[in-house]
Amino acid sequence: MKQMFSYNSRYLEKDGKPWFPVMGEFHYSRYKEELWEEELYKIKAGGVNILSTYVIWIHHEEEEGKFDFTGCRDIGRFVSLCKKVGLYVFLRLGPWVHGEVRNGGFPDWLMKKGEEGIRLRSNDKTYLEYVERFWKEVFAQVKGQMLEDGGPVIGIQIENEYGHVGGLRGEEGEAHMRRLTAMAQEIGFHAPLYTATGWGGACIGDLLPVMGGYCEAPWDQSLKELPPNANFVFSHIRNDALIACDHHVEDAITFNEADFPFLTAELGGGLQVTSHRRPVASGRDIGAMSLAKLGSGVAMLGYYMYHGGSNPEGKLSTLQESRATGYLNDLPEISYDFNAPIRQYGTISDSYREVRLLAYFLHDFGEDLAALDAEITPDNERPDDFHTLRTSCRHDETHGYLFYNNYQRRYPMDSHKNVELKGLCKEEVAFPPIDIPDGEYGFFPYHMKLQNARLRYALATPLCRLETAQKVVYVFYGDREPQFCWETEETAEILQLTREEALQACRISLDQDYLILSKDFVWEENGKVRAVGGPCTILRSYPELPEESLPGFCKRGQEGAFTVYERKVDQEPARIEWKLTKQKQDSCVYEVQMDYPEKELEKCAGRRDTILSFRYAGDRMNIYCGGKKINDHFYTGQEVILSLGYFDFPKKLEVEIFALHQDTPVFLENWPEMEDGAACRLENVSVKETFS
Repeated sequence: MKQMFSYNSRYLEKDGKPWFPVMGEFHYSRYKEELWEEELYKIKAGGVNILSTYVIWIHHEEEEGKFDFTGCRDIGRFVSLCKKVGLYVFLRLGPWVHGEVRNGGFPDWLMKKGEEGIRLRSNDKTYLEYVERFWKEVFAQVKGQMLEDGGPVIGIQIENEYGHVGGLRGEEGEAHMRRLTAMAQEIGFHAPLYTATGWGGACIGDLLPVMGGYCEAPWDQSLKELPPNANFVFSHIRNDALIACDHHVEDAITFNEADFPFLTAELGGGLQVTSHRRPVASGRDIGAMSLAKLGSGVAMLGYYMYHGGSNPEGKLSTLQESRATGYLNDLPEISYDFNAPIRQYGTISDSYREVRLLAYFLHDFGEDLAALDAEITPDNERPDDFHTLRTSCRHDETHGYLFYNNYQRRYPMDSHKNVELKGLCKEEVAFPPIDIPDGEYGFFPYHMKLQNARLRYALATPLCRLETAQKVVYVFYGDREPQFCWETEETAEILQLTREEALQACRISLDQDYLILSKDFVWEENGKVRAVGGPCTILRSYPELPEESLPGFCKRGQEGAFTVYERKVDQEPARIEWKLTKQKQDSCVYEVQMDYPEKELEKCAGRRDTILSFRYAGDRMNIYCGGKKINDHFYTGQEVILSLGYFDFPKKLEVEIFALHQDTPVFLENWPEMEDGAACRLENVSVKETFS
């Protein structure tokens, strides 16, 4: 049956019902194509419904008239894999995208034509001819993948930050957005949803605006701690101050908010550091910010980035944003890790787990939440107010969800004792008194219908709904006594988890629904359970899994409601040695050698990887293999992760670390220990084997 997608002024709709999707950005051209499929399964397992991706012009037509859709640039294969995995797709066509790419994605030859008189990002006839030519080449790759053809593409984004970062303003800018939209449709990019970024004075034409929000601003030119971030308060203000401040502080949004639902496409799943400013986004940063947006009335959570990657190799130049190309910021030449939920080489992060908590809830209860308006408690919308507990209710007359946030990134909040939270609706609900310490955030349901039962309140948070062969089970989590209070004689079946257990919870569907606890990735593929883990991997499943669905694992017993499974892989780890080989005036060079065991894998039918973790102190680090730079990193205090499998298991690497001086003009949240006013050293290299 053909699916239908649309929207009204409050929420998105799917098949005529409220729909609350989660969208995650992953750039096909920034990842090794042989690994796309597994990464897409990981993304879907995180609760993501929609995969968004930039189509980066310079990655496809670096040389004028020479188009490249091979290897990691094969957008057609990538979109078809999204359909295979079960993800909808939003194509962010540009033609200008930003994305921390050289020239915002414009090829150098096009920039030169701009210098010669063609008016770029306008209705200049010659410019539009170049755009049309490029888009036709792209469409030839994805033809047959639009929703109307049975494909996964349900959305098209036109341009990016148009009028906010470059481009025209006012009616001339709006006319350009309309012309680009018409051109895309004429070429064949037909989709039920067409969007444009809407913050900071951006033009949207007649498109659906999508908003953003980041937990810090690495593009800000300040080298000091930034003021408290407004993205951690409940607010009806859609314009992200951190995005707007980069170019036009005074810029209001250009559309009537009452006409459109509050959708996000660029909630920062992490942060891409710059040379001068290097904040580190934590999982709790992303979790608290996401919760604040839910309590503010958002109707779609869209993350940029959801999966990190690496800039592809250019033929004529490097392809990163840099001051040399007219930008305010210098970015790493290769690394686009973004500290995202899924990192540069496909490893899991705390942000993935935090986002998954909300994504699972929205998958099962989003139809309900999407239709509920947000009523924000007055006088708690100032990010520099560290004393007032921030609360909001999304509700109608009969029921709702109470959100609270006592987290402000980098700033301590007052603790609150014996707080009596109240759920708003026709019949106000008083929750039992609780203590809310600094750093806590969450939400509770009230008057919640669970099949034939009705829950008056609970001091626990709903995670998901499991349809098992015997019954429907509702999963809740939290570290308090949940105090489930029922309004009906009939109660629902509840599985209660701690918050730590919920962060490890993955829901899969085989013959029925299962909840699996794991510290790493778990997903369903072709009726089997796939799991990433080390030489010994432990999974806990509720209910018990069919034996044939878990190849390589053995049943090991029972822990409460969960059946425990174990996989052991008889494989010796790689051995590594590293040593200092050169000491230069302002850098030092190390050689790292790997010795891989020759014994064949006995119990792992999937993929093996060897992960190196580098701990160093310095300004930046370059990694070379066979004399070619394969990765780079700006120091943040974090360990640098490198997948050796990504590079076909090299036996030798060279690592060059450049000195960080105590007077280096850079903002760091964590400075390394200095020796004679500088830091330049490799402190440790560790190794970890993973199997899937």
